[in-house]
Amino acid sequence: MKFEKIHLDDIVRCYCASSLTIQNQTYALFASENPQSECYSYTGKDFSEREVVWKDRGGCMSIIPLPFKSGEFLAVNEFYLKVTPSRAKLVHGRKTEHGWEIQDVLSLPYLHRFDIYSVGGIQYLICATIARNKQSKEDWSEPGQIYVGVLPDDLSQGIELKLLVDGCYRNHGYCRGFYRNQLCGYFASDQGILRVIPPQDQSGEWEVERIFEGQVGEVAFADIDGDGIEEMMTIEPFHGNHMKIYKWRDHRYVCDYVYPHEIDFAHALIGTNLNGKPCFVGGVRRVQAELFVVQFAEGTYQVTTVETGAGPANIAVLHRADGDYILSANHTKNEAAVYKVVE
Repeated sequence: MKFEKIHLDDIVRCYCASSLTIQNQTYALFASENPQSECYSYTGKDFSEREVVWKDRGGCMSIIPLPFKSGEFLAVNEFYLKVTPSRAKLVHGRKTEHGWEIQDVLSLPYLHRFDIYSVGGIQYLICATIARNKQSKEDWSEPGQIYVGVLPDDLSQGIELKLLVDGCYRNHGYCRGFYRNQLCGYFASDQGILRVIPPQDQSGEWEVERIFEGQVGEVAFADIDGDGIEEMMTIEPFHGNHMKIYKWRDHRYVCDYVYPHEIDFAHALIGTNLNGKPCFVGGVRRVQAELFVVQFAEGTYQVTTVETGAGPANIAVLHRADGDYILSANHTKNEAAVYKVVE
């Protein structure tokens, strides 16, 4: 697998990579974790059409499109591990004829990851805090939580959240998935991996199940060997130095592969498809600071290094009519970049 890189911008401490579609046109979005920093959108055939989404805020880990609302999204802002008390909040963004507009939606201390689940005509909001409180960057004495709520049509009405899970120390990892044809979320912390399934209606109960024990910093799923059962890839532990692939055997996850290169501060991981082939895409912020792809072919796991020295904090994949692209927030390189698959 080969890639062609497009350097989009120099963004100090580039942290978030995401995308959304507006009137059949795709937009790549990149944001910084620094305070008072920029977020840009890029569109057009070569992503050369840039617009400012915001320039007066930072601490952005996640941007999630709002279902059924073209050109609108929710995003985490002001998430800083070093700031106490926490200023983390959820904001609403939308594209107008005058540009991008941003409004605060709710404050939630140390809000780190979130998602929106569309189930039975209901828009559920699920939020994960990395900790309840912190006295310093390295203070992990208090656990993080998972909260759930329902998004109203009018976000200015406010959102009522209820506590779903407590006691998740270093509550860092998240991915969306499906289990038994149901939409679900997977959350990773020092207490292992939880699978969370939303109810089919508001009178139902959320399902929570621990599927894996151990300290896990990130998790992703993909059926990369094509046997009909998804493999699970992890970063272990929090901001860890091991990346592993597990197979489901005898009613448990068994390690089947360990990423062979020396790593430190692994941070980015997704399960996806590139050129129609299932794979994992990962990123490491130190040592070789590589962006890489793992596939399964000819009976073995095969690694393709996309770039070294980049140090991705977060990655996403964008599928367009002209091909597949990896969006990479290259934190170590202070760069927003796109890599087109040109196999």
